[in-house]
Amino acid sequence: MTHQSQTQFVKGPAGNIAVHTQGPETGPAVILTHSILSSSMMWLEQAYLLSSTGWRVIAIDTDLVADTVAVMDALNISKAHYMGLSLGGMSGVGLGIHHADRLLSMVLCDCRADMPSPMGDVWNDRITSAIAEGCQSLAVATTERWFGVPFIEANEVVGKAFRQTIASTTASGFVSCARAIQGLHYLDNVSSIKVPTTLIVGANDGPLPQAMQDMQQRMAEATLEVIPGAGHLPNIDQSVLFNAAMMRHFFQNPAWSQA
Repeated sequence: MTHQSQTQFVKGPAGNIAVHTQGPETGPAVILTHSILSSSMMWLEQAYLLSSTGWRVIAIDTDLVADTVAVMDALNISKAHYMGLSLGGMSGVGLGIHHADRLLSMVLCDCRADMPSPMGDVWNDRITSAIAEGCQSLAVATTERWFGVPFIEANEVVGKAFRQTIASTTASGFVSCARAIQGLHYLDNVSSIKVPTTLIVGANDGPLPQAMQDMQQRMAEATLEVIPGAGHLPNIDQSVLFNAAMMRHFFQNPAWSQA
């Protein structure tokens, strides 16, 4: 079995979407979507782990709801499991509400289903900076917010990789996604999500543990896993604990791991 990722481009609503596939073609499909200012690079460890245990991993380098549906249509995938973090998690909420017939299960990480004005307003300065100076102006502050300075100082390779990915993000793409985040309004409808869902959040990720607990209480088929010592990207800074929670989800139903 090969674990090398193969890349292709799929036509989406706003342009071509880079899609990276890994694992056996006959395996059950898992779609991975990333945070804003990131890419599929954030899922490298999880993609390898899932593909090595028989799953067909499909990592998308963009993650709005319509993009995911476009990728599934292009690859002739009628139903899939879905895992998204931050912006990818928010998009997953939308998928669960509007496209439940395309989903087998979901893992939604470090996200919320609404965006109250004080939290939405913080994006205005970031949007202004990206338009004026490019996304490289956001690289240092964003990585420090996601991981914390001590982690970045102790893991220079990780810090450098994420700063480079952030800096290479187009301002137009960032602004479009940031505006989508500011308009998030799914909370009143999350109770309609019926697919089995695991919510995962880093314990140190600001207000998100409380926001995700609120989501979990509204969703009949959801469980919540809080990762101790983790920030906004628990799959990176506490990967062992995150991976254990992820695998508990995907192997909870023996039928899921069969193509």
